[in-house]
Amino acid sequence: MATVNGDRVAASEAGDEPNLSIVQPNPDNCFRIMLATDNHIGYAEKDPIRGQDAINTFKEILEIARDAEVDFILLAGDLFHENRPSRTCMHQTIALLREYTLGDKPIGFELLSDPYDGSAPGFSFPAVNYEDPNLNIAIPVFSIHGNHDDPQGTGPEGALCALDVLSVSGVLNYFGKVDLAPDEAVPDDGTDKGIRIKPILLRKGTTNLALYGVGNVKDARMHYELRSNRVKMYMPEGGDVAEDDWFNILLIHQNRVKHGPQQSVPEGMFDDAIRLVVWGHEHDCRITPEKVEGKDYWISQPGSSVATSLAPGEAIPKHVGIMSIQGSQFQIAEIPLKTVRPFEMDEVILSYAAEQGALSLDDKDSITEYLKKEVERLIQQAKVNWKERNPDPDAKMMLPLIRLKVETTDAKEMTNPVRFGQLFVDQVANPRDILQYYRKKKPTERKVKNNPDLPDEEEEEWDENDAALLTTNDRLAKLRMANLVKQYLQAQNLEVLVENGMEDAVMRFVEKDDKDAIKDFVSDTLKMVGRDMRTKEVDEEDVEDHMLQAKQHAASQYAEARPVPKEKPKKGKSRQKDSDEDSMLAEDDNQMDLDSDGSIQQSKGTARGKGKAASAKGKGKKPLFDHASDSEEEEEEEEEEVVPAPKKRGAASTASSARKPAAKPATRAPARKAPAKASSSGRGMQQSQLTFSKGGKASKPIELSDSD
Repeated sequence: MATVNGDRVAASEAGDEPNLSIVQPNPDNCFRIMLATDNHIGYAEKDPIRGQDAINTFKEILEIARDAEVDFILLAGDLFHENRPSRTCMHQTIALLREYTLGDKPIGFELLSDPYDGSAPGFSFPAVNYEDPNLNIAIPVFSIHGNHDDPQGTGPEGALCALDVLSVSGVLNYFGKVDLAPDEAVPDDGTDKGIRIKPILLRKGTTNLALYGVGNVKDARMHYELRSNRVKMYMPEGGDVAEDDWFNILLIHQNRVKHGPQQSVPEGMFDDAIRLVVWGHEHDCRITPEKVEGKDYWISQPGSSVATSLAPGEAIPKHVGIMSIQGSQFQIAEIPLKTVRPFEMDEVILSYAAEQGALSLDDKDSITEYLKKEVERLIQQAKVNWKERNPDPDAKMMLPLIRLKVETTDAKEMTNPVRFGQLFVDQVANPRDILQYYRKKKPTERKVKNNPDLPDEEEEEWDENDAALLTTNDRLAKLRMANLVKQYLQAQNLEVLVENGMEDAVMRFVEKDDKDAIKDFVSDTLKMVGRDMRTKEVDEEDVEDHMLQAKQHAASQYAEARPVPKEKPKKGKSRQKDSDEDSMLAEDDNQMDLDSDGSIQQSKGTARGKGKAASAKGKGKKPLFDHASDSEEEEEEEEEEVVPAPKKRGAASTASSARKPAAKPATRAPARKAPAKASSSGRGMQQSQLTFSKGGKASKPIELSDSD
């Protein structure tokens, strides 16, 4: 860690130990990029105290970017907290982006990829806003979507999200959108399926930058796509830029820490050709680049810019970063955010405090007085930390967030946490949930099962009569709507609808406000069952049996496309106490299982260009990627094990076929499905790495390979 102009700087050259700074910085060849993620604009917007926290911090981020004169802003998902932001939220966001990102400042870099790639179909304006001659962009903003603002809906325009609205408004560049059909489990018929990732190619002087983005995909679905070798990433080819001269940045918004067998993306799955991974979704601020063991790339996790839960990860001081990239070197200057609401948390064990003589476990008043002093201490600590981060004497401190976890195992009686919070109404921002009570479960007691309000815990368990000790917010946080829906559907004995699909549709209706989710699911299921029934001659007395078979067939297809994680036997005791799905957990990232065999497939894409006249700000450069049709010729090779014969889509070839000569600059790199090698033991394989194809000037897709 170094200090440059008063800012903490973490710098590195890919593959080496971190350096103190970029050697011989040259502004004409150096990208300056603002890094941020998980802004969660609109979080608690109806709260009279915390309602403007997210939008105020987003405004501060834009001000930092403008004052630092960055080339562009890079966001790694969850710009909005709600899937359908309110009109007030959208109005404020568009107004801020227009205020701080439009202007006469010239764009100091050029676009090498096709500006129309990803543009709205049926319209003439490009997808990259600063290439539009009708707009005057000073600081472009590039963003992928997260799990909170992901695309939803099945209208004529397809699934849309709030970022699509900002994109067509011209204030933001939305990339990394993945269009996955709902019936991916059907056999491959030669059409493009799976995840396609094409980069945005930028150049500033002698520095060449490739931005790869993958918006959030449900973890189980992402695992299925990886397991099925259907993730394709394109690499630039042709032109005057060598393969090794590209600085490749990958933006993802997935679980970094494992929450289940199929609920994360391992850190070590990316190839060394990627120089930096910007990780969204996790709220802990770990923006300092971290070297992945055994790999040559780094991971930067900016974390959230607003606390959305009272969890330990949210208490870490929040920063954004200004990343400088020159050639193969990069460094990140960490900028602390001053508009973030102070947050302090601590934990007390009443039995230990009683041993020290600070209270009596039989006296409720003494316990209350002790907890009051602890909260006052946290408030004073928040004030001290605020003054350290805000030396300006005129700066007015916001009311802090305070969380005190209290272990109450041996206490006879506890004060009501809501009533306790009334003592600090004008001193803290969250008076209703300052205290969080919990008790350690005794080894001889049996844990409450099938209680969705109090989910099973391992290390520290709530007794059945402890629910009254929970605050209202804590009870709602522990309430699992998915459990309620699943239990209800299992008790209904559905004859046609698939329970897992119905559960998913209900959860989309509840969480994403997708009003058509249930209707679309029922309609699609009925159509599929109807087609299956019409292909058979069914007697009236056998209708029920055939309907059951059709349902089982639909359930198997749904299970393949949306696999349910298998629960592993519990061996130890490790569980996060706070209910916060976005915060990091201290678990190891294990590799994901690969239980299906594939075949080596290769494809070629044809190119057709969309010309654009040159204009100001370096626009209209000849792209390396054209808006080409996605027709591909894919090659397949049988594995040693017996697998169902796939449909032929092109001439067969082997993986060791000769490489093709360099293509023209205006051709698009084709994609190749990754090989899935047969295991020598015949058992399931493990998905281990997302790799670039190497060597020569032939088309270079990124492929998925298997571990040894």
